[in-house]
Amino acid sequence: MKKILLSMALLIAICISAKAQFSLGVKGGVNFSNISAKDVSTSSVTGYQAGLFARIGNSWYLQPELYVNGTGGQFSSAAGTGKATFTNLNVPVLLGKSFGTKDLNFRLMAGPFLVGVLGRNESFSQSFTSTYRYFNIYKSHNYGYQAGAGVDFGPITADLRYQGGLDKINATYGEVQYVWALSVGYKFL
Repeated sequence: MKKILLSMALLIAICISAKAQFSLGVKGGVNFSNISAKDVSTSSVTGYQAGLFARIGNSWYLQPELYVNGTGGQFSSAAGTGKATFTNLNVPVLLGKSFGTKDLNFRLMAGPFLVGVLGRNESFSQSFTSTYRYFNIYKSHNYGYQAGAGVDFGPITADLRYQGGLDKINATYGEVQYVWALSVGYKFL
């Protein structure tokens, strides 16, 4: 009987405190992405991100997110130039550690992500396409990791993250996408 009462008391305490440990918000920002590839020079493109996030927990927290972003890369070689941009749906699930108070909170976070490509836009010179025949055959999804730091000022949140691909978006040329992202958000719940 004592075990049942103790278990019920613990369950009630967890349920009561869980409401105080949950937040929901919107975020938006800018990112700088690049696609590494064999045999060509690459440079970054500037994109965007906008979406939702939830944060569950206090000192240690879980932060699932859902957002749309624009990424891509520019390519050049002796054969010509090209550019590919993508509109993606990102789903990261981050584990984080926070330091500070409710009004000023510093955070570190890392975790996996899954990306689904919603659309793409490509422009390659004719000579580039002739030389690199299968360069623009991209996968419709990929995965990797995110790691970064953030700060909360009350309901305002800001994050700086690095996103590394663990999956090649084009296996023929070993293309992997990397992103630096800076975002600002607002916790409304």
